[in-house]
Amino acid sequence: MTDKVLIIEDVDIVKLYGINNANYNFIVSQFPKLKIISRGKEIRIIGDDAETERFENKLNIITEYLLHHGNLRDSILSDIFLKDENFKYADNSLTDVIAYGNNGRIIRARTDNQRKLVELYKENDLLFAVGPAGSGKTYTAIALAVRALRDREVRKIILTRPAVEAGERLGFLPGDFKEKLDPYLQPLYDALNDMIPQRKLQTYIEDGTVQIAPLAYMRGRTLDNAFVILDEAQNTTLNQIKMFLTRMGCNAKFIVTGDITQIDLPFKNDSGLLKIRKILAEVKNIGFIDFDSRDIIRHPLVKTIISAFEKNEKTIKQDKK
Repeated sequence: MTDKVLIIEDVDIVKLYGINNANYNFIVSQFPKLKIISRGKEIRIIGDDAETERFENKLNIITEYLLHHGNLRDSILSDIFLKDENFKYADNSLTDVIAYGNNGRIIRARTDNQRKLVELYKENDLLFAVGPAGSGKTYTAIALAVRALRDREVRKIILTRPAVEAGERLGFLPGDFKEKLDPYLQPLYDALNDMIPQRKLQTYIEDGTVQIAPLAYMRGRTLDNAFVILDEAQNTTLNQIKMFLTRMGCNAKFIVTGDITQIDLPFKNDSGLLKIRKILAEVKNIGFIDFDSRDIIRHPLVKTIISAFEKNEKTIKQDKK
């Protein structure tokens, strides 16, 4: 005899239970030998050991489907109970979907290079995504990280950036050290807030499941079972990016993102991101994706502004000749 309490995490409990608890009632009807009591996100199961295990397996399949697809139709529930324990429903219309964010928001690969990033992620443990602002390289990488965490492929997400000023000096900014650094890390928080409920994200940050820190904090660590993203890598030196890459531990996924047109180092040629591609060009299991202006998904003016700057830089180079 088993008496067990399961906690439903990550998925929308209303969608799981269905209108007027229709989904929940159907699920319960499939286990007449069990006593099943629901209190919000807690489900208590009392009964035969084997049936309890079968219930837990089916519930995991249902929540996994809901997590990936954002809905739970009657036909899907029927299929899950008619098929074997490893059933996973295929839906070709959702092949671009990476994850489901807050309020059912669909996060999908929206451009060719974003889709290429998703595909290369399946084949490589280390990826470099380089391109202009607004091309979605960091957002797509974070979506992949959230999906990997939800699928239990990794145990934690680590997001990091070099603390390099773009016009302001850290020492002149108000607040303590954390408050000085938060403006540099805010874009990473913004992306996570789109994908993980605020309370859940706060819990993840408090228990270390999600870590957001300056690059200097990575020194000396071995990052096992983690999805690690280095953002703004154009502002790393070669030694810094080497230090970061050599943190990779067992069962780790690393993605490096950056924009070589926005180098804030005193000497642009010191950028490690400019040099690392040549160094690692022949290394297997490393993927490179070059984003361009066609991938920009911000306001239409952003494409125009970037194009204007590129045209101006070409003119300056020609004038110097």
